[in-house]
Amino acid sequence: MSIEISAKTIQPVRLSYGNLKERFGDKKPASRYQEAVYDVQPTTNFQYLPIWDTKHELYDKSKTAIVMEDWYSFADPRQYYYGTYTIARSKQQDVAEHNFAFVDKRDLFDSVPEEVKQAAREILVPLRHVEWAANMNNCQITDECFGSNFSTLAMFNAMDRLGMAQYVTRLGLLLDGNEETSLDAGKQAWMEAPEWQGLRHAIEDMFVLDDWFELMVAQNFVLDGLVFPLLYDRFEKKLTTEGGATIAMLTEFMDDWYKETVRWTNALAKVTAKESEANQELLSKWTNKWTDRLVGALEPVAAKAFGADGIEQLTEVKEALLTRLTKSGVTGLKRS
Repeated sequence: MSIEISAKTIQPVRLSYGNLKERFGDKKPASRYQEAVYDVQPTTNFQYLPIWDTKHELYDKSKTAIVMEDWYSFADPRQYYYGTYTIARSKQQDVAEHNFAFVDKRDLFDSVPEEVKQAAREILVPLRHVEWAANMNNCQITDECFGSNFSTLAMFNAMDRLGMAQYVTRLGLLLDGNEETSLDAGKQAWMEAPEWQGLRHAIEDMFVLDDWFELMVAQNFVLDGLVFPLLYDRFEKKLTTEGGATIAMLTEFMDDWYKETVRWTNALAKVTAKESEANQELLSKWTNKWTDRLVGALEPVAAKAFGADGIEQLTEVKEALLTRLTKSGVTGLKRS
């Protein structure tokens, strides 16, 4: 008796779903990101108009003045779908938890000068309300946007902002030995302190914007592009030089998150601006509008954080933001 052993190559019936085959061809398998994100949102067979917005379909391109021939021409450069997103955030959460536990176990805040802790209470703790607002704004974008590539991106962003609000809350608790006095003072400052009212007013105006893409520009391009470099980077470096390196350990996620976020905001600006002159004009209009508004709102915060150097620090951050967006294709931005 003889046994013949041979190898056979099994060809799959298909390499990707039909919608992806139409978009990308069938010469290679679709990526997990493409399978999870592209064309998931329904576009036909809607039975009725939403009772809360009878002027639009549930998923409607006309909810923004931005016009794209193909809304799926934008792809998240991080290639985040649920699996990759949760794996990445899980690893970062492990690092953050280790940092918080280490600081608490070693009583590291005992060695931080009181004036540095007070500066963190006055500048960083109120930012948990800014993060909560960012969560609200990105939830709104998720609800109103067109294309599952956008809704996926915005919802991940919304969850990140909720997480950062919690990190800031935990920082506040450590600042006062879990007495919650820092959190109460931060809330009172956000509601009543003169230096925060311009920013609070601007954010509350964002809550009622009708165009979700303008909200995208206001929140994720401009506000984040000013607050994170100014307060989570420059201000924390200032605290570090004054003996507050412990604080930087507890907000490391914010720095890493912003560097990651800049990648997709740059990509989105580039794709949208390249689509048409009309889109270019809208991006320029919205960026100028919200840059002027938010720089003015942040001036008293910057002055409180940096003293006499506050306006200079804010101006440098603003110029860096406008330079970055210009390189991404947004023209016509007003410079100082």
